Amino acid sequence: MSLSSLVAPQLPFLRRYARALSGNRASGDAYVTAMLEALVVDPSLFDRSVDPRIASYKMLSQIWNIVPLNAQYERIDSDSPSDHRLETITPMPRQTFLLTAVEGFSPEQAAAILGVAPRTISSLIEHAGREIAEQVSATVLIIEDESIIAMDLGAVVEGLGHHVIGNPRTREDAVEAACRLRPGLIIADIRLSDGSSGLDAVRDILAAFEVPVIFVTAYPAALLTGEAPEPAFLIAKPFRDDTVRIVVSQALFLDAKAQRMSA
Repeated sequence: MSLSSLVAPQLPFLRRYARALSGNRASGDAYVTAMLEALVVDPSLFDRSVDPRIASYKMLSQIWNIVPLNAQYERIDSDSPSDHRLETITPMPRQTFLLTAVEGFSPEQAAAILGVAPRTISSLIEHAGREIAEQVSATVLIIEDESIIAMDLGAVVEGLGHHVIGNPRTREDAVEAACRLRPGLIIADIRLSDGSSGLDAVRDILAAFEVPVIFVTAYPAALLTGEAPEPAFLIAKPFRDDTVRIVVSQALFLDAKAQRMSA
């Protein structure tokens, strides 16, 4: 298979990634162009032993990381206000966050792209989550009837720098708590202790006010009905702490981004 046929399908996504990394459309596109020029000079730089998408991001990341300026922590100018907060995340955690939360790579794939040990990705994700939390710190309501699961979720959320303000276990209690406390994020199971539905609770809450919601469930198919509220963010049980960190950070970051764009 030709090199161009392997790389060409990745270009729109590489541009998205590079623009987010640099915070600038022209700068991001310049990095992608530099990658393509390097491939023209030496096609062997493209790692054909792995999936073409992973190979493409791997090479772009290598080009990004050899530029000394990209290792600096200060902010850079951006042509997109919605990118400002992302730019303040330190370099390697920022790359890890974008690869996992935005580009959809697994932690193992992100490790291969960045050339780090898989165990390193966990700490990078946690680092990124804490830095996001410093900018978008939120109060979190956890609607979950299983105490141990609620405690585990709470520990991850608090570890990122957010604050858990309640753990209602029924639909009625969840709606009451949400309307009274107005959390910045809701994490909800769909099957609650009294036989009621976390899905119905969230529907009632969203009728009162807008808030980002993450569903955590052992039955993800039950949410894929085509009826509101369809989940933008979904974590399947049993979950990994890394997954929770990624999705919580993504939900809050994108919610803050949407609020800035609508302001």
